[in-house]
Order: sequence, then C-alpha cells, then structure tokens
Amino acid sequence: MINIKLFITDIDGVWTDGGMYYDQTGNEWKKFNTADSAGVLFLRQLGIPTAIITGEDTEIVRRRAEKLKIPYLYQGIKDKLSVAQGLCEKLAISLENVAYIGDDIGDMLLLKQVGLSACPQNAPDYIKALVQWVIPVRGGDGAFRAFVEEYLERVGKLEEVLKSI
Repeated sequence: MINIKLFITDIDGVWTDGGMYYDQTGNEWKKFNTADSAGVLFLRQLGIPTAIITGEDTEIVRRRAEKLKIPYLYQGIKDKLSVAQGLCEKLAISLENVAYIGDDIGDMLLLKQVGLSACPQNAPDYIKALVQWVIPVRGGDGAFRAFVEEYLERVGKLEEVLKSI
C-alpha cells in the first residue's frame, strides 16, 4: 500500500450530494454530512493533513473548512492538478503520496495522477473507470469518511486511530 501523506478532496458530489439549493432571495445552501468530519479527525490523529480543492467558491465551504481546521483550502479552481502539484511542492511530497476523492469531469486529471484515487458510488461510470477505489457510499452520505476509513483499514491503522480518540 502506498504511503499516503496528504488526503485531498473535492466538495460538491463528495461531501455534498451535488445539489445546489437556492432560496427566493438567492442565498445558496449546501447540506454537509457530519460523518465526513470524522475522516478529517482520523487523519489528524495520524498527522496526515487534509486539503480541499473545489471548483466552487463559496463562503459555506470556507466556513466548513475553518470549523474542521482543514489547513489547505483552494476554491474556484479550474486546474486542480496544478494546485495539487503546487501543494505537493510546498509539503515536499509527490503526487504518489496523495489520496484524492473526486466525482466528476473537473477531477479527472488529478484522479489519474495521484497515488490513490477514489470516487463515491454515484459518480458517473467514466469516473469510476479512472479510479482505483469506488467507495460504496453516495456523495453527501459520508463518502470522504468511508474513503479514509477504508485506507486506514487497509494499512492496519484504523483500530489504532479509534483507540486514540
């Protein structure tokens, strides 16, 4: 199993169900599943940082990242691969040491380049064909947590993390 030193995640379609909700005054709403916050906590226990790279640029996502103390947040990104490469340079790691979960067209290039790639169960078939793991959880239903737990289980660290919490 690859030595993962950074988990990167998309937001819409992974942490959310991909829906964008608007009220009559134009306010945007997103529903996050709190289960995903445990994935961030588990990684933090092992000293593995989490990064968000998303095409959307919203205050909602900024507040969620801030609440979870996610150290790396990149919003409004069209070229996710370049941003991930820059972050890897900053952290002195390679893309081979990155785990990434994404669900759609904007994630394709990065999914092809990382050491461990995944998508939620409800991603399109052409995304499923690109990734190493199809997580058996729909986006918005705790897919990020399930990805982290699967990784930790496979490297024999899930029990250690659960005992330390």
